Amino acid sequence: MHPMLNIAVRAARNAGQVVVKAFSQPENIEAMQKGSNDFVTNVDRDAEAAIIHTIKKSYPEHSIVAEESGEIAGTNPDYQWIIDPLDGTTNLVKGIPHFAVSIALRVKGKTEQAVVYDPIRDELFTATRGNGAQLNGYRIRVGKAKEMAGTVLATGFPFKQKHHIEPYLKMFQSMFIECADIRRAGAPSLDLAYVAAGRIDGFWEIGLKPWETAAGELLAKESGAIVTDFVGGHNYENSGNMVVANPRVLKEMLGKIRENLPESLAK
Repeated sequence: MHPMLNIAVRAARNAGQVVVKAFSQPENIEAMQKGSNDFVTNVDRDAEAAIIHTIKKSYPEHSIVAEESGEIAGTNPDYQWIIDPLDGTTNLVKGIPHFAVSIALRVKGKTEQAVVYDPIRDELFTATRGNGAQLNGYRIRVGKAKEMAGTVLATGFPFKQKHHIEPYLKMFQSMFIECADIRRAGAPSLDLAYVAAGRIDGFWEIGLKPWETAAGELLAKESGAIVTDFVGGHNYENSGNMVVANPRVLKEMLGKIRENLPESLAK
């Protein structure tokens, strides 16, 4: 394992311990609203502190972008860690055991290492650019579906941007009619990891944040999936609008999305 990936795994496991302990003691979870339908808990902050401490202990000069702490500038800006300490906060607050720790490392703007860790199931998804993706040390590959018919897709509702609900529901309807079924689980980093592992055949969502997708994006790419925005380009990091699947399924998904794409989402 690459030494920097090793540190990412250690940081993810340390954060996972914080999260699992909190999950077993829900009376100690303190939730606060930080935006429209957007919550943060003391668990997010404690898990993030555990990750930052672990990374800084080994790489004090590296920069960090974390969901709760924002940007922490280091003396070496070529190395930037992108952290979501608890993807699926609402699930945690509601007692739903589906959430993850997401950590990615970018070197000179390219994502080189990725970890998505599900502490409840003890499932560790990892990737190093150019070396494939793994689940608990075993190689994973994107699903082999040749068309959308018969697939199971995943999505996330635009709960922070409800003004997009009409075009989103049109996309949903168009894809739902064609595929076998659709899942909405509430943790996009795990949706991306599940596409990488072939558990889900495709994923799309509006308005994602870089810390939610940085690690999962590398997992998906290293498993053989294609990652694009809603028009088939590469602006998803800026727009937050992402589609992920194997090449054949992606082509059909993009077709369904484009049929229902307003100007506001065509970026």
